[in-house]
Amino acid sequence: MDQPTTTTLSSATKKVQISRHGPTVLIGERINPSGRKKLAAALLAGDMSLVESEVRAQIAAGADVIDINVGAAGVDEVRILPLAVQTAMAAADIPLSIDTTNPAALQAALALYRGKALVNSVNGEEASLERILPLVKEYGAAVIGLTMDGEGIPKDPLKRLKIAERIVERAVALGIPREDVIIDCLALTVGADQQAARVTLEAIELVAREVGVNQ
Repeated sequence: MDQPTTTTLSSATKKVQISRHGPTVLIGERINPSGRKKLAAALLAGDMSLVESEVRAQIAAGADVIDINVGAAGVDEVRILPLAVQTAMAAADIPLSIDTTNPAALQAALALYRGKALVNSVNGEEASLERILPLVKEYGAAVIGLTMDGEGIPKDPLKRLKIAERIVERAVALGIPREDVIIDCLALTVGADQQAARVTLEAIELVAREVGVNQ
């Protein structure tokens, strides 16, 4: 199954291709209010000026794709996520990764997105598969699949492989092309578990060989 596949993302006019045999694609993730009080406050107030400046700064630093996450206490994601996506599209013409676990917010953002977005993310839990994958299909997006489920992140690489297979199988069953699923084998802190890096690397190798999708 270890065959080259290409995942194509796009903005209104620009395409970015992700492939194991191509150059590294950099995803800028500074538009995320976790641990960033100033950004969280701006999002709560509906102020998009910081979102706009962060988009421009990350592109100047070499980002190929910009991740948009507005999840913070008190923020109405259904209203603010589409606003942030609109702001990002106006600031620069590169593909976006729409980062939310809120299906209503995801749908609102995908509905106005111009191009082929990356959805961040789905995992192996049934609730996640049922809520997120139909929206990926409906709006012709690509999606990141996290190798975790209701029991957390497995320490066994074979279990991470099984979750990856489940995500890809469910996506394909819905009519999502398998090349539009990118698997994230997840990396845990080596300082807390000296085997963490080995497990992740083994999972990456297994997914590449057995599933054949990008990571």
